[in-house]
Amino acid sequence: MTQHIPNRKAALLVTACIMLGVAVLLSIGLGSVRLTLAETIETILGHGDAASQTILWDIRIPRVFLALLIGANLAASGALLQAVMQNPLADPGLTGVSSGAAVTVLFIMLVVPDYSYLIPLAAIIGGGVAAGMVYSMAWKKQGGLTPVRIILSGVAVNAVFGGAIGLWSILYSDKLPSALQWMNGSLSGKGMGDVMMMLPYSIVGWIAALLSIRQANILRLGEQVAHNLGQNLHRLRLSLSIIAVYLAAVSVSTVGLVGFIGLVVPHMARMLVGSDYRLGLPFSLVLGSLVLLVADTFGRTAFAPLEIPAGIVMAIVGGPYFLYLMRKGGM
Repeated sequence: MTQHIPNRKAALLVTACIMLGVAVLLSIGLGSVRLTLAETIETILGHGDAASQTILWDIRIPRVFLALLIGANLAASGALLQAVMQNPLADPGLTGVSSGAAVTVLFIMLVVPDYSYLIPLAAIIGGGVAAGMVYSMAWKKQGGLTPVRIILSGVAVNAVFGGAIGLWSILYSDKLPSALQWMNGSLSGKGMGDVMMMLPYSIVGWIAALLSIRQANILRLGEQVAHNLGQNLHRLRLSLSIIAVYLAAVSVSTVGLVGFIGLVVPHMARMLVGSDYRLGLPFSLVLGSLVLLVADTFGRTAFAPLEIPAGIVMAIVGGPYFLYLMRKGGM
């Protein structure tokens, strides 16, 4: 736990940060009005024409910043859930956290829109209820948590909350068009106000996640080691679960259902830098931002002028990747 991080792995983190910076500049320049890298930098520095300034600062830059925040949140949430459940297939979407948060958010959006200021809190409560349901159904005194039980419990919880989402959609179909983009995990139409609202929630979650690295590493080493170190396993799991649910729920409250970031990114981080959370969690934060930014950029440029929400892009990519992980794990 006290060993130095190898230089090669630290270099990978630096490389990922550089790639993220390049991706940000490229993403800002891509769209119906394309800008070269030089023109993008020039416009950011305030030397571009008025039209370019408006496009960048009112439309593209807020959307890119929001993708960075949401991607990092979901990746950190997935990494912590995988530590809590000791299962590389745990993910905010697969374990029902995202759908639980979505039910409460959609209820406010469609039924009591006057209370929209409660959406972040409602999302956290809904995600927490879903995580508690999955954990309680999957846990057994003999054998603890297994990948199969977690997946089956997640399927059941997702089905229940999916039915609730369908019910709201039918009962309040006249109000549904305003929520359709949100339900598909779209970053379209988001402004700097959404970024400023999400930023403090994200910073709090990142700090809490980074401060819990030691606890995540203890859980990663197994229950016996945790007992030998005098750790309270239930307290460890509860504290990490709260942080994971918080990060996933505030993300869902802003952009809706974006799946598989929390599954794909932590797995890629383990492949590249190992399972030690001291480097794996920061790497997941950076990689999560990069993956969602690429997915959103692809969705809004590949079939322009049509736009594919980032949630749909991630589902198309993440579904086969999930099946690959299951096959690889021999499930």
